[in-house]
Amino acid sequence: MCGDAGYEVMTSRRSCRRYTTQSVAKSDLERIVNAGRLAATARNVQPWHFVVVTDAAKRKELAGITEHGKFIADCPACIVVFCEDTKYYLEDGCAATQNLLNAAAALGLGSCWVAGDKKPYAGRIVDVVGAPQTTKLIALVAVGYPAEPLTPRAAKKELAQVIHWEKF
Repeated sequence: MCGDAGYEVMTSRRSCRRYTTQSVAKSDLERIVNAGRLAATARNVQPWHFVVVTDAAKRKELAGITEHGKFIADCPACIVVFCEDTKYYLEDGCAATQNLLNAAAALGLGSCWVAGDKKPYAGRIVDVVGAPQTTKLIALVAVGYPAEPLTPRAAKKELAQVIHWEKF
């Protein structure tokens, strides 16, 4: 059963695209990646690999490659999520990425998911971080301290609009 603190993280987490220059402790980055490592995985394959990028020049290079992740240049850390090419790589990688986002929020950090899978720039990201050419880019996750209060959550559908009992 989900405790109140865990539920609060999931219901209050927001995407953050503006960060302070304060660095994120290595121990916090390790805790975030550990949460990703513990994600649900089909058949317990655990195909994920995480590249933590804190070097400013490399983050700027990654930001320049993406379509909608220019803010990666200004965050103190970026976690690049890869998966081995397995049957359920995308499902597993997305579960791991969601865990990263929730763990960052639980630590009081902001984060934002930048898409990777099937993007035309995926191969360039693989090259920049030296990942094997056979891996699949799932996401780039910006991590840092928010530079301003996070905006309220965009309107979500009401529970009654999305929940169905016994049939659709």
